[in-house]
Amino acid sequence: MPAELQGSGDKPGGDCHIRRQFYLYADNIAAEKSCYEESVMDLPKIKWGIVGCGNIAGKFTRDIALTDDAEISAVASRAAEKAQAFAEKHNAGNAYGTYAELFRDTDVDIVYIATPHVSHAELSIQAMEHGKHVLCEKPLSLNAKEASAIIETSRRTRRFFMEALWTRFNPAIIAIKKRIDNGEIGEVKFINADFSFKVPGDLDSRVIALELGGGAILDIGIYPAFLSYLILGFPEEIVAKSLFHTLTKCDMQTSMIFTYESAHALLYSGLESGSDMVARISGAEGQIYIHKTWHSPEGYTLVQGETEQVFDLPVKGNGFTCEIEECHKCLRASRIESALWSHKNSLELISILDVARDQVGLVYPQEQ
Repeated sequence: MPAELQGSGDKPGGDCHIRRQFYLYADNIAAEKSCYEESVMDLPKIKWGIVGCGNIAGKFTRDIALTDDAEISAVASRAAEKAQAFAEKHNAGNAYGTYAELFRDTDVDIVYIATPHVSHAELSIQAMEHGKHVLCEKPLSLNAKEASAIIETSRRTRRFFMEALWTRFNPAIIAIKKRIDNGEIGEVKFINADFSFKVPGDLDSRVIALELGGGAILDIGIYPAFLSYLILGFPEEIVAKSLFHTLTKCDMQTSMIFTYESAHALLYSGLESGSDMVARISGAEGQIYIHKTWHSPEGYTLVQGETEQVFDLPVKGNGFTCEIEECHKCLRASRIESALWSHKNSLELISILDVARDQVGLVYPQEQ
């Protein structure tokens, strides 16, 4: 393990003037990324271990390969043959048939946990107890109680921990947050965001398996809740309603209204139909539309009066490289959390979802 990882063109259009440009902020991001890439070229590579060998893990691992100062050191699955196939496909050094074996691998600096939700807390804690830094897929846990245990372990062991809420590190989201903070659309009054797709009718799908933490709220409802929290903070009041699967009893559709002192957020997540996946942020002096698919966007539209501007901010690879680089920056600075998405942020977001689940009566078997 490297020493520094130890320790802690205007065109008229109707009544509006529409301008499309490659936003200068994107150039700034490119310059910052270039400087980052140059600064790490002579440093030891950070070695990743992949815990869980599913679809998302595959996409994430392909993005590790696009990151100059990273390498895939090991992978683990509960099935040794699956781990071996994954390792061969992604040129990983070692393949293990248990997670514990990977946690004991002294060549691994940081692990990416991409297992079902119910195991996130247990595996994150085990990894840190074995001296590994952790990036854990969202949600970091089933509930705030588990999240608190993760954070306590990070602080006690001085191991870095971050929830892999990739949207927070997306260039378009960063640019939008900066514009809102700078007052470019005035005080935000309304947010509307949804995340919805139709799941296959397979009852074995982990997405609708209650015993695996399935359902709309934790799997995808976390994204609309995140956007409202990022822009407006912790709501003063939460109202939630759900429709449930008749057999598995997980929530298949959930609508939430977050009330703030002078704003509302109308949020929806669903597993029975598609949606336009465009998010809308309305301020007293303008609007921002986050382009489809808004939780991993490559641009947004800013409306101010009769002027409409479209900004394109493409991502590299599958969109995970920004959160990977954030992890690397934190590790090289001996931090145990990210300033962009802190332990406190993760705890407050899962606490919001706890309130929503309590309102609709969604309880997981592990909580009974």
